[in-house]
Amino acid sequence: MRRFKHFDAFTVEEATSLLGKFEGRARVIAGGTDIIGELKDDVRPEPYEALINIKTIPGLEEISEENGMLKIGALVKLEDIAHNETIKDKYTALALAAGRVGSPHIREMGTLGGNICQNVRCWYYRAPHNRFNCIRKGGDECFSSDGDNRYHSIFGDVKDCLAVNPSDTLPALVVLGAKIKTSKRIIEIGDFFPAKDDPTHMNILEPDEVVTEIQIPEPDPRMQTYWKKFAIRKSIDFPIVNCAVMVLKEGDVIEDARVCLNAVYYKPYVPERVADYLVGEELDEETAIIAAEAAVWGAKPLSKNEYKIQIAKGLVKQTLLACNGNR
Repeated sequence: MRRFKHFDAFTVEEATSLLGKFEGRARVIAGGTDIIGELKDDVRPEPYEALINIKTIPGLEEISEENGMLKIGALVKLEDIAHNETIKDKYTALALAAGRVGSPHIREMGTLGGNICQNVRCWYYRAPHNRFNCIRKGGDECFSSDGDNRYHSIFGDVKDCLAVNPSDTLPALVVLGAKIKTSKRIIEIGDFFPAKDDPTHMNILEPDEVVTEIQIPEPDPRMQTYWKKFAIRKSIDFPIVNCAVMVLKEGDVIEDARVCLNAVYYKPYVPERVADYLVGEELDEETAIIAAEAAVWGAKPLSKNEYKIQIAKGLVKQTLLACNGNR
């Protein structure tokens, strides 16, 4: 591991000031489950010069309900989210997602802010000692295009980068209509990700900007949410595909719905045509099957990952039916 500077920040303002001084050559650290791996393996051509520890900032580890809004501090541990009774009851998809991140030890270290801001897990990007200086690191080639792309995008590239977003919690936050509060602004969850012509960033955060809180509006009591994940192993593994859904019914008829897949594209993938189809329908197996087919319409699988389409369809069907009590 190369040498780097380390700073403890005791206020959000101090953290952003330190980040600003390094002009993009520093990162924040909290649980460290993502950034430490990058540093140990020396994956970047130009390593970070400093880490800014934000665990020392008070007030970012709180969960509260205020004025019709659930507020989760960026430093709240994933394990705490998974076992919080309010979240389990009213924001079920998020509790399920948080409870399936990594292993118990990782969930006891990892934070919600870190999970939504983590970097890609592409093995070409993560190869030690910058063995593959890929597009995402400023190079001129995506090695997965003609290489081993089993776990890469099935919905096209982002300026030739085929890596996917690996977060388990983001799909749940998307269907719950979350907002992300930072040191500078409040960002709608759907606007948190960069445009397709910027493959070097996971989100739109500026170099001196820090996520401080995730805000979720209180749900309609009729709303049901669910989340499922497919991975090789039930613990530790990152998703091959995961899926979150929200269904709001009036009687037996769907009044509103959201579906979000992840680990299939550079950002959480929301197939709008699925929601358009579901509204006005009754939620049964036939409806869920049609919705699942619509969710993967237009997919562009690579040479080794067409199987992910079938997994995505299965998860959409299962999560929708789970909102009907079929768990």
